[in-house]
Amino acid sequence: MRDVALRAGVSTKTVSRVFNDDPHVLPDTRALVEAAMRELNYVPNALATTFRAGRASVIGVAVPDVVDPFFAAIARAVEDTARRHGLSTLVTSLGENPDDERPALESLLGRQLTGLVIAPVGTDHSWLERWRGHTPIVFVDRAPVDLLTDTFTENDEAGAHLATTHLLSHGHRRIAYVGDMVHLSTETNRVEGWRRALRDAGVDVDERLVASQVSDRASAASALQRLRSLDEPPTALFSANARSSMALAHVLRGDPLPFVGFGDFPMADTLTPSVTVIDQDPRRIGALAAERVFARLQPDAGLGLDEVTVIDVSLVERESCAL
Repeated sequence: MRDVALRAGVSTKTVSRVFNDDPHVLPDTRALVEAAMRELNYVPNALATTFRAGRASVIGVAVPDVVDPFFAAIARAVEDTARRHGLSTLVTSLGENPDDERPALESLLGRQLTGLVIAPVGTDHSWLERWRGHTPIVFVDRAPVDLLTDTFTENDEAGAHLATTHLLSHGHRRIAYVGDMVHLSTETNRVEGWRRALRDAGVDVDERLVASQVSDRASAASALQRLRSLDEPPTALFSANARSSMALAHVLRGDPLPFVGFGDFPMADTLTPSVTVIDQDPRRIGALAAERVFARLQPDAGLGLDEVTVIDVSLVERESCAL
């Protein structure tokens, strides 16, 4: 930057203002600086910028699985928002083991990020408190445990109630709950929404109809086999997440059951039958989370911002309930 300033006959501050597209730089001065940048092939030193600012120009994104359509959409929305603010993103998968979460997050935070967006898998987040004073931390989809910080979640309980009520409206009374990690807050709330909808309709809740750890085709096939072997098998399914829904859609080919999935997924609308889903709008969640990071970087960051935001979900009716 000093070399560019010397070549253009201006201060290093003016070079910085030109590079950051400050509109108050005079046109003639801007032209001189830009010409010097081209002649010297100038690019900014990201490491020096990090040292000067005390943080890297990067937002970290940590999700259970970057291949999962829901979490991929969140990560992409964070990336799009960060890019508009001139920042890049660093994305990592946490996996499903809660014990792996802290080492992965500490590795990210050690890079002095501008902010961090997390869809957690762990069971204790109190240790993150010491990081919050330096780095804005925003949780998405799942609430943190033993930590109060910015959180954007869907209305899981209401969404599960809506899905189950929709199946009840089609005349079903034996509705199975098919999920994955039921210890997480999202699925805990969705199970409760399923139960409440049944109770509201005067239907006894049969816990044998709960199938957990369904995350791939093999586990989906095993769960369906067990459910169908009950003395009163289910006549419909509520799938608690997109990954379970995708596995079920494959296994149910040729021997379908009516079902509703929590969370849309690729090609859900083109399958035969197309799948009715609860839409979570993950791109909106990711964008809101990223914007909250930037809001927390402002001097008046604490003014007028709710730390916990619950986002409404909606039913997208397709063909899978009319079987």
